[in-house]
Amino acid sequence: MVNTSFDVVVAGCGIAGLSAAVAARQNGATVAVLERSVKEERGGNTRYTEAMLRMKSEDEVADDFESHFAANSGGYLDPSLIGEMAADYENWPRLARSLSFVDPELVGAFSEAAGPTIKWLKSFGLSFDFLPTPFLTTCTTRMLPRGGGLAMVEALAAAAEKMGVTFFYETTAIDLEQSDEGVVTGLVALGPKHKRMTFRAKSVVLACGGFEGNPEMLADYMGPRALNLRPVARGGYYNKGEGIRMALKVGAASCGDFASYHAEPIDPRSGVAEPAIFIFPYGILVNKQGDRFVDEAVGTVDATYETVTRHIYEQSDGIAYVILDAKLNDVPNKQLAIRTDQPPIEGATLAELAGKIGVPAHRLEATVASYNAACRPGTFKPLEVDGLATEGLEPPKSNWARPIDTGPFIAYPIISANVFTFGGLKVNGRAQVVNCNGDPIPGLYAGGEVVGIYYKTYTGATSVLKGAVFGRLAGLDAARSNLAAAGREAVVNG
Repeated sequence: MVNTSFDVVVAGCGIAGLSAAVAARQNGATVAVLERSVKEERGGNTRYTEAMLRMKSEDEVADDFESHFAANSGGYLDPSLIGEMAADYENWPRLARSLSFVDPELVGAFSEAAGPTIKWLKSFGLSFDFLPTPFLTTCTTRMLPRGGGLAMVEALAAAAEKMGVTFFYETTAIDLEQSDEGVVTGLVALGPKHKRMTFRAKSVVLACGGFEGNPEMLADYMGPRALNLRPVARGGYYNKGEGIRMALKVGAASCGDFASYHAEPIDPRSGVAEPAIFIFPYGILVNKQGDRFVDEAVGTVDATYETVTRHIYEQSDGIAYVILDAKLNDVPNKQLAIRTDQPPIEGATLAELAGKIGVPAHRLEATVASYNAACRPGTFKPLEVDGLATEGLEPPKSNWARPIDTGPFIAYPIISANVFTFGGLKVNGRAQVVNCNGDPIPGLYAGGEVVGIYYKTYTGATSVLKGAVFGRLAGLDAARSNLAAAGREAVVNG
C-alpha cells in the first residue's frame, strides 16, 4: 500500500473538483486531485457540456433562480418542521438541518456565491457571454463560457498544475478514513493495476460525480427501467457513485431524489456527446405502437423537455419517435435544436416512414389523421408560445399544432439520456457534508453531482454552476480550517 499525505485531497477532476483544488491551493494548502480517467479524458461530465449557467449577468443569477428551486425543493414537507426553520440556520433544530430537502439557506448561499465565482473563474482567462443555445423557445436567461465546459476544465487544470497541485490519474477513491473522534483523516483509493493507496489529509472534498455510470446503483434506486438509460456523454460513464456511498457509510445525510435524474431527449443512434433532439414541439411524439402519449408542447422547450423526456422513458423499451413533415423548414434556426450527427429517417408517405422506424403503419396513419383533424386555424409563431392548440384531442397539443400533411415525412428516434443523477449528500452553505444528526462531519466536504439538491424538475443551467460554486466554497473552507488549526489566517484568495 502506498501512503501519501496532503492538506486537502479532492476526489474528482470536473468543475467541482478543480474549483476545490485551485481555491484550496490559492490559500496555501497542499492539494492532491484523484481522477478515475486518464489525463486526456479528465473533466468528467464538465468536459463534454456547453456549461449553460442560469445567470442574467456575470454578477447575478437569473430572476427565477431561487423560485424554481423553492418550487422543486422536495416532497410533502412537514409544516411543523418548516415552521421551526424560520430562525437563523444556526438556531435550526438538528433534525431540520438533516432533512432531505433543499433548504433556503443552501439556495441563498448558492445564489450569493454565483457572481463571485464567475468573477473568480474569469481570473483564469475564461470569458462568458449569452451565446446561442439549442432552445428555440426559452423562459429564463442563460450565460455560457466561451469554449464550453472543456475550456473550464483546461483553464483550471492548467492553473492547478502551475500552482503545484498533484494529480493522480487512473486513481479512484473508494473509502474514507476517520479518527476515533469521527474526523475524516483521509481516504483509500485504487490506483493503476488495482494498487491500493492511502491518502492522509486534513480535509477531503468529494467531487467525483453521481451514479449515472453505475448500472447496479441505477437499478437499485430507479428500478428495472433504468436499463434503458444511458449517460448523455462519455464523462458520465466514469461516475459510479463511490463518493456518495463512502460518505453515507460514515453517517452522511442524504439529499436529492435518489429515484430520479436529469432527463434529456437524445438520438440513440448517435455516439457524440449530448446528441439532443429539441425539435419535437413542432411535431408529434409516438411510441413503438404508433400512439401519441404526451402533450409535446405545453410551453417553452427549455422548461418542458425534461417532463416530456420522462414520458418517453416510460414507453415500451424507453423509446419514441418524433414525426415531422416538410413544414419544419418554416422554423428558423431549426438546426440548433437538432444536435445529433445522424440524418433524419425519411419517407415519401407515412406508411413508408412507419416501415423504416418499425411502427405499425395503420396505427401511425390513424394517429396522424386524428391529430390533423384536431388542429385548428391560427397563426404559427415558432419562436414563441403561440397558443396554436388542438381541440378535442387527448392528450392535447397546446402550442405549435399544425397538421402533418406535407411530404416528405421525417422522424428521429428519441430516448432519455441520464445527464446526471439527483440523489446525493446533504451539505450546508460552506459545502460541509452534514450527518444524519444535522452536524457537519469534520474534515468532509462535497461539490458537484455528489451534492443532492434536485427534486421533481431540474432547475436548468445550474449543474455546472453548482459544481463551480460549491467546489470553490469547499476548497476555501478546507484551506481556512487547515490554517486555523495551524494558528494562521487565510489569505482569502479564490
